Amino acid sequence: MTDVDNDNIKLPTGEKLVLSSSPHLSSGSSLRKIMGGVLLALIPQIAASAWLFGMRALFIIFYTAVCCVAAEALWCKLADKDVWRNISDCSACVTGVLLAMCLPVTVPLYVPPLGAILAIWLAKQVYGGIGNNPFNPALVARVGLLIALPAAMTLWTPSRGMKQTNYPEKQLFYTAENIKKINNGEPLDGVSCATPLGVMKSIEKITDRSFKAEDNFTELDSWEMISRYAVGDRAGCLGETCAPALILGFFILVILNLINWKVPVIFIGTVMLITGTVNAIWPGVSPNPLFHLLNGGLLLGAIFMATDMVTSPITGRGCAVFACGCGILTSVIRLWGNYPEGVSFAILFMNALVPLIDRWCGKRPFGFVPKREKVNAHE
Repeated sequence: MTDVDNDNIKLPTGEKLVLSSSPHLSSGSSLRKIMGGVLLALIPQIAASAWLFGMRALFIIFYTAVCCVAAEALWCKLADKDVWRNISDCSACVTGVLLAMCLPVTVPLYVPPLGAILAIWLAKQVYGGIGNNPFNPALVARVGLLIALPAAMTLWTPSRGMKQTNYPEKQLFYTAENIKKINNGEPLDGVSCATPLGVMKSIEKITDRSFKAEDNFTELDSWEMISRYAVGDRAGCLGETCAPALILGFFILVILNLINWKVPVIFIGTVMLITGTVNAIWPGVSPNPLFHLLNGGLLLGAIFMATDMVTSPITGRGCAVFACGCGILTSVIRLWGNYPEGVSFAILFMNALVPLIDRWCGKRPFGFVPKREKVNAHE
């Protein structure tokens, strides 16, 4: 064997090598394309909200999106960042639309700018911008506004179908004076009403198996009311009313490969399993699981919020744990908490656990050797 002449070995220089950090394989997608796909998936629900609540719904959605883009541009200007590069990826626009989906149509015009500051400044840019935020920005803004401005965030307007004289169980959602207006065909401008989850919270729970317990939620979760809830004939936020539109958005996201379909399926399945079990054991404590599926922000949160690429786990097992935790917390808050709705709080709480979930559920790299425990000196 001859000795190798190290002086004659020539290694390629930096000019001939492509020096870059991982990842070294690219799908060809970009942040702008991803955000465009999310906006495309939101179009069915945007159209449904305009149909159910009128043209003011479109104005609130556009206005909130503009506020979020402006908040991002202002932050970048103050922080001496490239303004166009940051706002052109459409992430602030998506945040604005999702935030608008969490607002009632009657929300005062000073609320969206405050929500934009909470979402863009507090929940996103303070952590370093897109990709570094641990919490979903739209949900941070929604919860912050709900705590700070509960009156403005819970002033519900009846949808188009609720204004019909043949709407069933009107006494659950309207005052006697408003029911009289509906029966007389008078306009309902400025009239507020209750949401089904709000009504559920106001009904006293019965923890036995008596006939009274069996009939505790009969008016609220009858098949006629379930069919009304499914098409959006109920009060609520702009983005949580029409189930077919949200499900269509889910299929668009799956076809475009923008979300892990397991997250919404496990999230929703967990809520339905828990509420269905409670309903079977204590029918006076919870309505049937279809009621929980079609009311509140379960579909919106599971499809568009919990699937956020930045704030959800990166492994399949981690996503399953994350979604299951979201479903458990949502069910607990809805059934036994002080708030009628628990989706936003559940997702934010699980967002905080994502680093731990990724650590627990991450796969060991090839060749990984665990540290051996110190052997007792006497052995």
